[in-house]
Amino acid sequence: MRQLLIASILLTMTTLNSLTAQINPLDFSKLKSIEQELEDVMELIDTSELKIKLKETETNYLKNPNELNKVRLGIIYHETALNLSFFSTTTYKGYAKKSFETLSELISSQNTTKEFLPFIASYRASALSLVGAETKKIKLLGQAFILFNEAVNHYAEVSYLPEFLRGSVAENLPWFFFSKRKFAKEDFQSIINKHNKNSEYANWKIMSFAYLAWAKQRQGKKHRIQALTYLDKAIELDPNSKAGKQKAENLKARITKK
Repeated sequence: MRQLLIASILLTMTTLNSLTAQINPLDFSKLKSIEQELEDVMELIDTSELKIKLKETETNYLKNPNELNKVRLGIIYHETALNLSFFSTTTYKGYAKKSFETLSELISSQNTTKEFLPFIASYRASALSLVGAETKKIKLLGQAFILFNEAVNHYAEVSYLPEFLRGSVAENLPWFFFSKRKFAKEDFQSIINKHNKNSEYANWKIMSFAYLAWAKQRQGKKHRIQALTYLDKAIELDPNSKAGKQKAENLKARITKK
C-alpha cells in the first residue's frame, strides 16, 4: 500500500517537472553530452561487469554525491534489479525499490537539471515496473505505464529512452497484458524511424537492441525479409557482443530454418 501511495503522489511531481521541460525546451547537445556520461551504467548485459560497476558507482557517489553521480546510482540500481535480483534470493533483492526511490528524489526536486529528466523519468518508470514484478503487485505495473506514457509524451522526440524502456518492459509481459504489449511493436518501430531521420538520435548499442526487438516481434513470413535485414544490422553494430548480437544470431538461425 505504501508503495502505491508513493507512486501516486510522485505522478504529480513527474507531471510538474515534465511541464517545466516543455516550457523550457531541452538542449539536445547537452542531453547527448549527459548521455555519454551515463552510457557505461546503461544496458549492461555482462553480470560480472555489472557487479564491478555497481560497487564503483556506489563508491563514487559516497565520495561525491553530486547530481550526475546520483543519476548514475539510480540507473545502476535499475540494471542490478533487472539482471541480478530475479536470480538471487537475498543479495540483490530490493534494488528495484532503491532505484525507484533514488530517481524519485531527483525528479521531485526543482533543482534537477532538465536535461537529466528523460533519463530519470524513463528509468524510474522501468524501476517501478520491476518493483511490481518483484512484489507481484500488478497495480504497480499500471502505475509504471502511466509514468512511461508521461515520459514518452514529453521526451521521446529528443530521447530514445522513454520508448526503448517502455518497449523493453512491454515485450516481456505475458500475453494477457495485450493492451501494454502493443508498445513492444510500436516503440521500437518509432525509435528506428527517428534514427533514420537523425543518426544521432540513438547510439549503436541501443540500435542493436532495437533492431533485435523489432525482429522478435515480427517473425512471420510477412516480415521475414525485413526481420533478417534488421537482425544483420543488430549483429553488425555489435562486434564485441555488448548488445544484441548473440540473441540476434540465435533468432536469425531460427528464422532461416522455418
